[in-house]
Amino acid sequence: MQVVSISSLKGGVGKTSVTTGLASAALAAGIPTLVVDLDPHADASTALGVRPGDQLDIGRMLKSPRRARLAENVVPSGWVDRASANGGAAAGRTAVLDVAVGSAYTGIYDRPDLGRRDLRRLSAVLAGAEKYELVLVDCPPSLNGLTRMAWSASDKVTLVAEPGLFSVAGTERTMRAIQLFRQEFAPNLSPAGIVANRVRTGSAEHTFRLAEMDSMFGELLLSPHIPEQANWQQIQGAAHSIHHWPGDSAKNAAALFDTLLANLLKADGRQSGAPVRDRVRR
Repeated sequence: MQVVSISSLKGGVGKTSVTTGLASAALAAGIPTLVVDLDPHADASTALGVRPGDQLDIGRMLKSPRRARLAENVVPSGWVDRASANGGAAAGRTAVLDVAVGSAYTGIYDRPDLGRRDLRRLSAVLAGAEKYELVLVDCPPSLNGLTRMAWSASDKVTLVAEPGLFSVAGTERTMRAIQLFRQEFAPNLSPAGIVANRVRTGSAEHTFRLAEMDSMFGELLLSPHIPEQANWQQIQGAAHSIHHWPGDSAKNAAALFDTLLANLLKADGRQSGAPVRDRVRR
């Protein structure tokens, strides 16, 4: 099982969109996947089409992690029925995409002063996640307790950035934060890479910033880059996966997420010890 946190210290860069795009690719590939919606806004839960019943949300599981009974409290994504209706997952594999539902309750842990015991809460909950090959944790856009809790439970961190000045500078700061967090709390944690999201073809600024990111982060900058998707809000509002939305634009985006997921899962963190070069031009 691989646990991957999807993080950004800057809001509005499409972190949840990348999380759900990767979840869609995993569903299409037949990879049993759990999405942990750790953002108090719970946007990933909405986009994944969950219909919670009496199950505990992730915030209440974190309150009593050793009694959480994860398997009894996850909710199947509404995408699974659509995947089955469209021929299912990869040949010979059962479609599994579950969600640990987000809620505002998790906000009680989004503090900067969590101790080591609290940072292990998500790790204790995920001890019941044996049936999954992949766990994607959608983090809030901050470096407070919830993100640090996610990093403590993760094997890898994937950062999401737009090719703009403030986002690139924020990504650099996040990379340094990961290095410090590894030293103090999680020596086995590695950066899986950086996803350039909402890239506008033909934008001179985006072309410049992508070249800058390549210079700063090297092989940590994952490929492919994800272009701006005009109908992404419509897809999320309908609680559909990108792989089951009609049209060539969605089909092309789905193929990009397929490749991105494959590259993400191959990333082994060998480059994680390399220093980040401070070359953001302001």
